[in-house]
Amino acid sequence: RKRKCSDQRRDESPEGAWNCGSFEKGRWLLRRLEVLEQVREGEPSLGVRELPARARLRQHRARFDVAAVGSSALVLPQGAASDLRHGIHLVQPPDEAQGDKAKQSIRAKCTEYLDRAEKLKEYLKKKEKTPQKPVKEGQPSPAEDKGNDSDGEGESDDPEKKKLQNQLQGAIVIERPNVKWSDVAGLEGAKEALKEAVILPIKFPHLFTGKRTPWRGILLFGPPGTGKSYLAKAVATEANNSTFFSISSSDLVSKWLGESEKLVKNLFQLARENKPSIIFIDEIDSLCGSRSENESEAARRIKTEFLVQMQGVGVDNDGILVLGATNIPWVLDSAIRRRFEKRIYIPLPEAHARAAMFKLHLGATQNSLTEADFRDLGKKTDGYSGADISVIVRDALMQPVRKVQSATHFKKARGPSRADPNKIVDDLLTPCSPGDPGAIEMTWMDVPGDKLLEPVVCMSDMLRSLSNTKPTVNEHDLLKLKKFTEDFGQEG
Repeated sequence: RKRKCSDQRRDESPEGAWNCGSFEKGRWLLRRLEVLEQVREGEPSLGVRELPARARLRQHRARFDVAAVGSSALVLPQGAASDLRHGIHLVQPPDEAQGDKAKQSIRAKCTEYLDRAEKLKEYLKKKEKTPQKPVKEGQPSPAEDKGNDSDGEGESDDPEKKKLQNQLQGAIVIERPNVKWSDVAGLEGAKEALKEAVILPIKFPHLFTGKRTPWRGILLFGPPGTGKSYLAKAVATEANNSTFFSISSSDLVSKWLGESEKLVKNLFQLARENKPSIIFIDEIDSLCGSRSENESEAARRIKTEFLVQMQGVGVDNDGILVLGATNIPWVLDSAIRRRFEKRIYIPLPEAHARAAMFKLHLGATQNSLTEADFRDLGKKTDGYSGADISVIVRDALMQPVRKVQSATHFKKARGPSRADPNKIVDDLLTPCSPGDPGAIEMTWMDVPGDKLLEPVVCMSDMLRSLSNTKPTVNEHDLLKLKKFTEDFGQEG
């Protein structure tokens, strides 16, 4: 009999423990605690299989109902605490001090498991409050779909997809630029094509049914500074009901392998979710240049993803316009070029358009220029782009300021008061030559801040600025652009 009990003490099964004396029962409980300590902390879905193989307890005799943990996360800690409280009465070793020490250890474990039960109870309450999405019959659950989708195409709550789309949220133009069609001088052909693709399908959708579909890809190309990006600003302003994405290469290129093409894919997915949408890609040649053997694999994958998303099998781009702009269209890949159905050449402005640009850039600034002066400036600026004319006008607007800085004499003049523009005063000071009547020798530092009357912009200021500003476009680039227009494009 003694030998039999000794064998049962070495037995790790619950039968051997409960058939021995009370002291052995207490020791068996402590050994079970050591096993439970190996369980990962706070794991709500723990099952029997995660316990060490030598410590798996039998369901029908074990005091800790571990098998029920899979259905209720509270069984393990609550059952352990109950058995611990019962085990305190079973621990009656011969040494009283050893018994007190064992009881203290068991009480500490009891408190620990009750705390764990409270935490798990809060976790289960939160889980019950979270609404679960209904899953249709024959479709995988969101968790399975998320696990099987390695490309981030899972449900909308996929954290990777959310992260990529959050990176693209900054590309959405929220504040519309205040640029209207009338602010764009000339370029009537380009404006009409953009109206066909953007404004008409939204205002008159019944016009675009059947085989009549709006343009889905428009490429604006031409010399730098001719108004390609300015046209895009006008589109963003006039297309009030459309979502406008302004994309650059930094928005789509990532240092992580495989993330750049995912950003391209998520860009088009985001545009489909917010249609009608306009995707404007400035300097598209930096992303979609000609494919060659010397380019990197990442650049090739970006181009391939662009090709698939713009016009691929199973891709629905209804209500999406891709608007591209470039100064060097001949470097674009031929497949990308084909996907831009309209390729519009934005040329240098003509004489009448240049004259209108001088008026637009001067705005409400006081000047003494006449209509003849504007026409003369338009003729003198042949070969200048719109950006060049803007620089000329800005420099001319600074000429009165330079006159104030370099003046050695000032005279009194009549003009509107700085405090009240509707009130005319005659004690203002304006720069003059030393020989003018009433000239006072002084510098601009001696003039009070509210008494200065600056000179108006005149034709001589414009001519001086024109002589100091050279055009930024050379003849060689214009010849290449004209050749590309003859082969693939149309005049804007």
